[in-house]
Amino acid sequence: MLNARFHPAIAELPAATWDALGGGASPFVSHAFLHALERTGCIRPDWGWQAHHLALYEDERLVAAAPLYLKGNSHGEFVFDWSWAGAWERAGGTYYPKLLNAVPYSPVPGPRLLAGQGARAPQLRQALVRAIHAETRRLGLSSAHANFLEPQDLVAFGGEWLARSDVQFHWHNRGYRDFDDFLATLKAKKRKNIRQERAHVQASGPEILMRDGASLEPDDWRQIHALYAATFDAKGNHAALTPAFFAALGELGEQVQVACAIEGRRIEAMALFLQDDSTLYGRYWGSRIELPGLHFELCYYRGIEHAIARGLRRFEPGAQGEHKLARGFVPVRTHSRHYLAHPQFRQAVREALVHEAHAIDDYVTALDAHAPYAGTCP
Repeated sequence: MLNARFHPAIAELPAATWDALGGGASPFVSHAFLHALERTGCIRPDWGWQAHHLALYEDERLVAAAPLYLKGNSHGEFVFDWSWAGAWERAGGTYYPKLLNAVPYSPVPGPRLLAGQGARAPQLRQALVRAIHAETRRLGLSSAHANFLEPQDLVAFGGEWLARSDVQFHWHNRGYRDFDDFLATLKAKKRKNIRQERAHVQASGPEILMRDGASLEPDDWRQIHALYAATFDAKGNHAALTPAFFAALGELGEQVQVACAIEGRRIEAMALFLQDDSTLYGRYWGSRIELPGLHFELCYYRGIEHAIARGLRRFEPGAQGEHKLARGFVPVRTHSRHYLAHPQFRQAVREALVHEAHAIDDYVTALDAHAPYAGTCP
């Protein structure tokens, strides 16, 4: 008999069991990463985040779990439902709070229904979805959402859950020996442009190093956070991740990588990545200096070099950015699922999503026409 419970802090759940259920497949759903967000002040009700983690127990043994949050807004999700919220509130409803099955501030596909790898895993994932659905109804919420889902999780969301997709740009390792081997697969113009960009940065002065989290000192992390925060401030956005969270990233060791442009002891620019056994994930960038091509060098080219050197299969540099196409990244679908409690509202959104899906299909077709590779796209 499965018993669903909801926890206001991930610290209430055993780290080893949580990580075993997640299969160690993604640093973003690791207990350490999610706990770091909570204990360093990044998850706060006044910022629209309240932990409400779902755990399924069998005879008091944790057998499945899901990172779950009560959301008071739609910030930090990267699957945009502002128009849905506005429509529902204009109709006299209350859209927030809602339930969200996702990783805060992280548009990274990965496991969301943590059920291990055993024969019961599909049934446990379905039980998690039923529990999310039941909790939405119990609390009288407008909706529940699950973002950046993997295929194994998608099948658990059926019936009343609405399907939605979007596009990111990912790089795939086809067994390249080095960066030049990768360049050789690109169209001549793309290859020439990348070489020119890299040569300009190399001739401009800063030393560029890839550092792992454990090798960075507290002052390094303070500088890295300041660069991250300045980037958000310059764009008029809220830098939700705290200095304490960045310092906590160092505890993840080699799972964290930072490409640094250094002059003296000062980090002038940085790009921060996380990685697992198969994938490198680009997360944040910041710079004190104006240097053409530096953003591409740190955020993309150093990441590709690192992925090749480590034998990683994929590099996901983050959300959005058609300019990535010219640098060897190709369009990839991302997937989310959405339950809207009111039947008529759900039907209206379902119809809108049909039109949105056609637009996404057309967009991907247009992107494919501009593929950067000389041969078959990876």
